Amino acid sequence: MRGTLRSRVLSRLVIAPSGCLLWTGAKTKGGYGVVGDGPVLKYAHRLMYEWFVEPIPEGRQIDHLCRVRHCAAPAHLEAVTQEVNILRGEAPTAVNAAATHCINGHPFDLLNTYYRRDRTGRQCRACSSARRAARSNG
Repeated sequence: MRGTLRSRVLSRLVIAPSGCLLWTGAKTKGGYGVVGDGPVLKYAHRLMYEWFVEPIPEGRQIDHLCRVRHCAAPAHLEAVTQEVNILRGEAPTAVNAAATHCINGHPFDLLNTYYRRDRTGRQCRACSSARRAARSNG
């Protein structure tokens, strides 16, 4: 017999010096730990959160505060909205959102920042003005 889901999950975790509980079983291409529960694959970190913290609220995702995708330590996990999860990450969207200055060094502040209506994101007013001036003089 294979044992209960809980015993199989707990047997595949090792403690790292960082305090992470690292998943040693199968992983997705993205690096998240998965375990079979009958015909269904379940994420190890989500199971650990539900078992040791609370049920995952509707519309929430589990964010790895330690940034280690195969960590299942309940203390390293937090239920957050998708927006928060994305902005805490390391993808281009998060990097751009965290930027305080444009690529030319102008500040993204209240006076120098334009938020475009046609897409998400922001634009530097100083750089936009410089591009318009160069086009009209060119």
